[in-house]
Amino acid sequence: MIPSAIATFYFKFTDPLAGKQRTVRLGVYNPETVTTEDVRSKVYALKALDPAVVVEKLRHTKLAKGKHGKTVAEIIEARIGWMQQDELKEDGEKRPRIESWKNVASHLRRFVKPNLGSKIASDVTRDDIAKLTDDILDGRFGKPSRSNARHMRRAVSGLYNWASQPGRSYVPETCRPCWNLPKLPKEHARERVLSEDEIRTLWHGLDRDDLPWDRRTRLAIKLELTSMLRSAELRAAHRDELIDLDGEMPLFRIPAKRVKKRRVIEQPLSSLAVEIIKEALESDDQQFVFESPVYPGQPIHRTAMATALRGTKHEKHPDKTKTPGLCELLGLKPFTPHDLRRTAATLAAELGYSEAAIAKCLDHAVTKDDGEQVHRVTGVYVQSRRMQQKRAVLDGVAAELRRIIADAELRLVA
Repeated sequence: MIPSAIATFYFKFTDPLAGKQRTVRLGVYNPETVTTEDVRSKVYALKALDPAVVVEKLRHTKLAKGKHGKTVAEIIEARIGWMQQDELKEDGEKRPRIESWKNVASHLRRFVKPNLGSKIASDVTRDDIAKLTDDILDGRFGKPSRSNARHMRRAVSGLYNWASQPGRSYVPETCRPCWNLPKLPKEHARERVLSEDEIRTLWHGLDRDDLPWDRRTRLAIKLELTSMLRSAELRAAHRDELIDLDGEMPLFRIPAKRVKKRRVIEQPLSSLAVEIIKEALESDDQQFVFESPVYPGQPIHRTAMATALRGTKHEKHPDKTKTPGLCELLGLKPFTPHDLRRTAATLAAELGYSEAAIAKCLDHAVTKDDGEQVHRVTGVYVQSRRMQQKRAVLDGVAAELRRIIADAELRLVA
């Protein structure tokens, strides 16, 4: 009997190998679920087994309880530690196992750990994740965000898949708290495209000397519009990645580690893009095209371009502007660096270039080219035609940008 006067049944036996007495807990008496007859049947079954087998079963049960007893917070930190460990990649460089681990860790630590961290991981249910999803959508953690809810669910699903794998087994394989949850509301597609007037205002505004944002960050914004590259791909552009800059076929080779799909991009550079790059390279000793104004020898920060466009807020007074962004200063409707890629792609489409050619410039998957199916292997080998198509598109966009910019200059002269 235990102190609370509730009958608890145990089976005691001698371990023949260790010469010690072992105890197996059979359960707490319950007239509906655990009766004396039930316990007696378990005892007969255990007595029929070899004591060594009982010891092994006991050991496995204890081990399983120990692993399955981990909290959500514990497996979150174990998962993050595993994700950020370096491993050798296909390009020969060592990088974290999951290169986007910081984003995954952010969602697990911001939303999951504070709310479910103290719970036993195997006890988390679909209702727990559904409630957490609703709290994010309702704005209980700041601004309501469908994107945060989606990323949180994805992070939790990955966490439990990882935690249930053989050799780890922090939770049973059947523990799937994200399975069959209600669908999230659809996120609004971003469709912001700058008009010709906005392009003129932006381009000439970026050349003003009275703006609070450094010149190289502003040039990086220009290059995103001109090159169709992502911010992460161009902001850390290194001198060694620029090929034939003074020749007829200038090229920017972006290493796989900076590319979203982890494959090398060779992006042709138009004459307008070359002008921007040469202006940013102020000296022969400068290694990064868009060098940080704060940390010499390093590229601009990963959020520099987006921050320059939207501005900054006071930490203690988030409703008050600390440094106005370029959009506000130039009187433009807010937009992001990614919207510049969309704007350039729209200009290319209006000029009559095919969707396949534009997709290649954007480093998007191409399944059809001029109406023909493109197989994956074919796409790998047919490089020369691809480069020609990309150069034609980017040169065409550059010519159109020059026309748009010149229109404003002609008006000023008139």
